[in-house]
Amino acid sequence: MAMQAPHRLSPADLVIVAVYLAGITLFGFRFRPKDRSLKNYFLANRTIPWWAIMLSIVAAETSTLTIISVPGLAFVGNWEFLQLILGYLLGRVIICVIFLPRYFRGDLFTAYELIGQRFGPRLHRFSALLFLLLRAAAEGVRIFAVSIVIGAAIGTHDILSIAIICVLTLAYTLEGGLSAVIWTDVAQMFLYLGGVAVAVIVLGHSIAGGWSTVYSAGVAAGKLRTFDFALNLTHTYTFWAGVVGGCFFTMASHGTDQLMVQRLLAAKSLRESRIALLASGIVVFVQFALFLAIGTGLYYFYQASGLNYRSATADRVFPLFIVQHMPVGISGLLIAAVLAAAMSNLSAAVNSLGSTSMVDFYLRWRPQSDERQRARSARAMAVFWTGVLFVLALLSRTSGHVVEVGLSIASVAYGALLGVFLLGTLSKRANEPGTIVGMVFGLVVELVLWRLPHAWSISFHGFRLILPKIAWTWFVLIGSLCTFVVGWIASYPLSTSQQRTIEEREFG
Repeated sequence: MAMQAPHRLSPADLVIVAVYLAGITLFGFRFRPKDRSLKNYFLANRTIPWWAIMLSIVAAETSTLTIISVPGLAFVGNWEFLQLILGYLLGRVIICVIFLPRYFRGDLFTAYELIGQRFGPRLHRFSALLFLLLRAAAEGVRIFAVSIVIGAAIGTHDILSIAIICVLTLAYTLEGGLSAVIWTDVAQMFLYLGGVAVAVIVLGHSIAGGWSTVYSAGVAAGKLRTFDFALNLTHTYTFWAGVVGGCFFTMASHGTDQLMVQRLLAAKSLRESRIALLASGIVVFVQFALFLAIGTGLYYFYQASGLNYRSATADRVFPLFIVQHMPVGISGLLIAAVLAAAMSNLSAAVNSLGSTSMVDFYLRWRPQSDERQRARSARAMAVFWTGVLFVLALLSRTSGHVVEVGLSIASVAYGALLGVFLLGTLSKRANEPGTIVGMVFGLVVELVLWRLPHAWSISFHGFRLILPKIAWTWFVLIGSLCTFVVGWIASYPLSTSQQRTIEEREFG
């Protein structure tokens, strides 16, 4: 029996989705600040409580990729993806010890101002530009992911689906700044976590014997396998790739990426910033386990129902289940929950791209501009980056697992950025020219690793070296080590006077 032809949401469900979209947009407008300063627009005057920042971090880290693609990973495989979260937790601890104290020592707006203080203006601009390119490319994949859900729900094509999300999210982000981003994240977190809980309940009732049957069958079939202790760089999800690779990935994504650092800088104090970051790791672990459980449950649901689930890609299985098999009203709630995650991500991306463009580039070009000019330019940046992300989303359509595509794109530049931050933090010898050499080398290595389609070999005087296709989970570790080592070596020929100057500019 083939999987039934997709049908669209009922009128009642469509009303729920429409009410949500209008409601969250109006809710975001409530945070339009009277104070038009950049500090208020980009950092919410550092008045956000830790629990709101925690939920906002989870919202930004989750995205539509998680909601639709992580269940797909468990649907076609097992729970080995969960090993990454162990590294995510370890990486957060290291960030709290190494990076956060330095961010809170100065009146910083972006992570890359710290690079400027330590090394100089060229590396400052280089690292900020790399972030802009990285974040825009990765976010394009995330935005495309939501078009899968909207298309399944209301039948719109990719272009219209992406345009709807972009326009509505821009509306409140443009006016409310980071306050609107964080507080709408909080509201949307409750919505989509509630939606996921409902999906778990409904799916359990749709399978004979419920979740106990899924668990027993999953254990017997190896569908719940979580750990793989093989030391193999070609395997994406192993214990070592999860703990070590996931740790370095999180150090980069939460310690050097303005998307996350901006939230951490909005905390009232260093202590609250640390609590928010550590607590977010626990929530992320729980929710990833829930999404994997949904994927396993969907596998046994389609097996028991006799439907040919192979007629849909893994990324579309959960959205199609929502539309086709959820009760009226619940489908609309879950589609609204997926849209909540998408809008949270997009608003955060637009705000972080705008803050980096303004602080790391515009203010160095126009340092004499007044607050009114800066506020107007900040909003122009938001419009510009929304347009860029819209175009990139259209170019990001893929047949693979969108969560893996998004994470692998992010991994390409994260290693070079993390290597620069580690050089600035751990090495007194590193200087700007040497670190730039290391950063370029690390970035090239990561690009090569990313673009290699398969294993390749090098032959020299009859000697042949076969190099495997490295899994993306190792990209950040390899890139950061290459950046650190080459940057440290390239910085070696320093004069005593140059070294003294660097030590005076050293962190702390």
